[in-house]
Amino acid sequence: MPITPKLEPNPLSEPGVTYEKVQALGQGSFGFVQLARNQAGELAAIKFLKRGAINKYTEAEILNHSLLRHPHVIQFKEVFLSSEYICIAMEYATGGSLFHYVQKQGRLKEAVARWFFQQLIIGADYCHKRGVANRDIKLENTLLQVVKGLPLPLLKICDFGYSKADSMSVAKSKVGTLTYMAPEVLVNRDGKYDGKVADIWSCGVMLYVMLYGRYPFDTPPGQNVPKAKEILQMLDKMVGMRYTIPEGVEVSTEGRDLLQLDARGGVWKQHAL
Repeated sequence: MPITPKLEPNPLSEPGVTYEKVQALGQGSFGFVQLARNQAGELAAIKFLKRGAINKYTEAEILNHSLLRHPHVIQFKEVFLSSEYICIAMEYATGGSLFHYVQKQGRLKEAVARWFFQQLIIGADYCHKRGVANRDIKLENTLLQVVKGLPLPLLKICDFGYSKADSMSVAKSKVGTLTYMAPEVLVNRDGKYDGKVADIWSCGVMLYVMLYGRYPFDTPPGQNVPKAKEILQMLDKMVGMRYTIPEGVEVSTEGRDLLQLDARGGVWKQHAL
């Protein structure tokens, strides 16, 4: 007997809601996202989170994201409630994620990687100057906006679910995505770390992946290593900040220099930017 797929709820159909569902965009452990149109005909991506599952990270996401307004940050529009969900309306990015862009290309030409990386650093710097550390910067959390007349899409940082503001307590939680996580977050010996510096580390990992098509601390291709051992080796290399630059990939001296560790504190030299 065939299994009937579970239908996605549509909170936008409730009375009083000023958005109309266009299509589903995705779902995850956090909830689900729909593309919607408001009464003025403007599109928005709306994230739906169960009201009973709201925690400190949800509150931080709303508060911190609402502080930010910049060309390289997905615009926070509004938050509203349905009977069962808290609904966060944001700018809709038409070009998908940078992760899928890089996945499709394999790796990016240096000029293209530079285009995206410059925007990433500008966006991250803006967030930091506004007192917000994202703490989960990665390819999957950077979206692309196609703009008529531009040769390449604009990059926009999204997802502030793990963000931390200066006005809140000092960053202590080990949050984020493992392959992008800074060594000080992994070790976290004294119970606190600088979330902004951790963001810069994640930006460096993104640059490496864009240029070389693989993660800096992964096991090199061709080595048959059991998964558990591979993870332990990766963690050891991350904490020790040991990585290699693949041979045979043409990258300028300036590009390679950005991926050198700063002797002042073990973060990529881009931090000096």
